[in-house]
Amino acid sequence: MIEIGKTHALEVVKHVDFGVYLEGATPEEEILLPARYLPGDDAAWAVGQYLDVFIYLDSEDRPIATTEVPLAEVGDCALLTVVDKGEFGSFLDWGLMKDLLVPFKEQRVPMEVGRSYVVYVYLDVTDRICASSCLDRHLNEQNEQTFIYREAVELLVSSRSDLGYKAVINGTHLGLIHNNEVVRPIKMGDHITGYIGEAREDDRINLSLQKPSHQMRKDLGEAIIDYLEQCGGTSTLTDKSTPEEIYEVFHASKGNFKKALGKLYKEKRVLITKGHIELLT
Repeated sequence: MIEIGKTHALEVVKHVDFGVYLEGATPEEEILLPARYLPGDDAAWAVGQYLDVFIYLDSEDRPIATTEVPLAEVGDCALLTVVDKGEFGSFLDWGLMKDLLVPFKEQRVPMEVGRSYVVYVYLDVTDRICASSCLDRHLNEQNEQTFIYREAVELLVSSRSDLGYKAVINGTHLGLIHNNEVVRPIKMGDHITGYIGEAREDDRINLSLQKPSHQMRKDLGEAIIDYLEQCGGTSTLTDKSTPEEIYEVFHASKGNFKKALGKLYKEKRVLITKGHIELLT
C-alpha cells in the first residue's frame, strides 16, 4: 500500500515529456513524478530503477510524487516556521515547494508569520496533508503502561505553561516537565533526553530532565573525579558555587552536585574545604 504523506521507494515504469510515472498499487494508479524533480543523472531514473519519493495529493486530489525531502511526514512532530496566512489557515515551510496548511481550528494559539511552532502532521478526512499545533488532539497524554518509571525517552519540547513545559515523548505521547525539573535552559523545539517520572493517579505523564538520583550521583561522582584530575587535583568549584557555575561544568543541578560530592567525601575520595575541593589519592 502506498501511503499519502510518506516516503516510498518506487519503480520507474514509464517516461513522458513532463516527467516519469512510478509504480502504483495497480497499473491504473501509476504516480507522476514531474520532470522538475528528476535527478540530474539520467541513469538514475531509467525504467526499472527505484527512486525514493514523497507522496502527496495534487490540486485535483491525485497522488503525485516529489524527490524533495519534507521536514516531517504524516505522523511526525516537528518545529516548523509560519511563512504565510490564508483564508483557511496558516502555512508552514516544511521543505517542499508546496507549503503545509494548519487550519485555524487546529491552532492552539493564533499563529504569526515568522514564528515557529511544534506541530503534528496528519491526514484530514479528504487525505490532504495538514498540520496541527493542538498536539493533545493527536497524541496520547496518558501512559497506559507504555512507559516505565525512570525510563529514558526522547523529548521534543513543544509548549510552555504556568506549570512547566509540555514535551512530545518518542513521537507518540505528551508529558509535562514541571518547573522544578528544569535544571537548564530549554526552549521550544529542543530535542533532549528525558526520563519518565513517578506514576500519577490520572495516568498523565510527568517527565524529568535528570537521570534517576542513584544513577546520577554515581555518574556525577565520576565526572567530578575526572574534572579534578584534569584540574591537577584541586578545584575552586565547590558546593558553595552558584547553580549556574555548577551547571556550566557538569550539566547538573546544585542539589545533585552536593549529593554526589558528599558521597565522594564519605568515601574519602575528596577533601572539601571552604574554598576548594581536593582529590585524595
